[in-house]
Amino acid sequence: MNLRATVTLVFGMFCAGLAQDSSATQEVAIPTALDSAVMQVQPDTAGSPESTASTEESAVSESVEGNNVAENNVAATADCNEAETPYNLPCELMPLWNSMTIKQKAAQMVMVYMTPADFMLKHEFGGYLVMKNHLKDLEKFKKNIETVNREMKIPPVVAVDQEGGRVNRIGNIDPKWERTPSAKAMRKMSEDSIRNIAAQIGQELHKLGINMNLAPVLDPSKDSRGKQSFMEESHRSWGFDTTNAPKVRAFVQGMRESGIICVSKHFPGYDSWTNSDHQIAISATPKKSISKNIAFFKTLANDIPVTMMSSVRFVRVSNRPAVFEPQIVKRARMMSPETVILTDDLWGVSLRAWISGTERVKGKNYPAKDFKKLVQTALTSGNDMFMTTFPKKGVDMINYLSVMALQNAKYRKRVEESCARILKMKHKAGLI
Repeated sequence: MNLRATVTLVFGMFCAGLAQDSSATQEVAIPTALDSAVMQVQPDTAGSPESTASTEESAVSESVEGNNVAENNVAATADCNEAETPYNLPCELMPLWNSMTIKQKAAQMVMVYMTPADFMLKHEFGGYLVMKNHLKDLEKFKKNIETVNREMKIPPVVAVDQEGGRVNRIGNIDPKWERTPSAKAMRKMSEDSIRNIAAQIGQELHKLGINMNLAPVLDPSKDSRGKQSFMEESHRSWGFDTTNAPKVRAFVQGMRESGIICVSKHFPGYDSWTNSDHQIAISATPKKSISKNIAFFKTLANDIPVTMMSSVRFVRVSNRPAVFEPQIVKRARMMSPETVILTDDLWGVSLRAWISGTERVKGKNYPAKDFKKLVQTALTSGNDMFMTTFPKKGVDMINYLSVMALQNAKYRKRVEESCARILKMKHKAGLI
């Protein structure tokens, strides 16, 4: 057992002992003054994003800080039975779980665009999103990551899009990485060659402090009409069906050997020609073709612990974007109950526009009531981890999720089961 695990175990057992001796084991009631600010089924329409978030953050802090909520409290002892732990958590994680407030559990569900270490430490986000510009100053970048990993109670996942080819975040850090093979190029390589190059790139990522790769892309190379898809034209697709599954598995294995967690995307298969990051994207793919595209994800579900949802609207199934459609998220969940379901960027204009019922949104002045609705919709649809490229909105996400969980047992269960999946994923990857 390493030092971090030992300290966590001792501290958790100590906290559990205090909790047993204390009469203050019930949750603190949310102050009445918060009633107008909490998440309801129909979000309120008053207040700016900043003022509403500030009110909720203060209330959540007062309600949760220092209040060790331990429903299903199971001590991590030698006779611990994982079948009896909440959400089948490993016994080694029980001291940590029992020491976490609902706000800390909600924070595990949020992945934000990389920020300075002090901001990350203050809010205890579950993950970072690293972009190419973050890697311009490698010493500053590594120092930031090292500080967070050293001081944060639960180390975050540090994620990057390193697909290869045109999506190459490490291209500027060393001349040897200026050109990395795309998925389309790797489809023509042997499995051993793919595994070797993936391991080499994984080692480079690991040296930087990155532990998650938002790849491979399992979107189809052809749409339902047989035409090359957007992902194929950009050389990002691993193929049309499950034929290349062994080669994708080799890519994932090479990354895993270097300590990198892989993420399959974009479920159930991005086949629209519209860029869903910038405008509402629609696919008329028949249900049968959608099922065929899902087969690629399903074949690799036991190899890849995280799946990212698509923001495309598959109108033969629903008018909702896939990430907000419970039927589609449920199909991702059915592949493996322990898979962590990750959203794409929830601050993307297409998703915000859909929530607001408009064609397009502009700038950062987005209504608080709509952002609350967005967070609630992402949660109730079944997603586990929420990505945002606007860090301050990551703070709002934590506060909204916390208030929802404190107000409603159904939401609390959703927050806890998602947090548990994330913790299990991090534990299996050796992060905690």
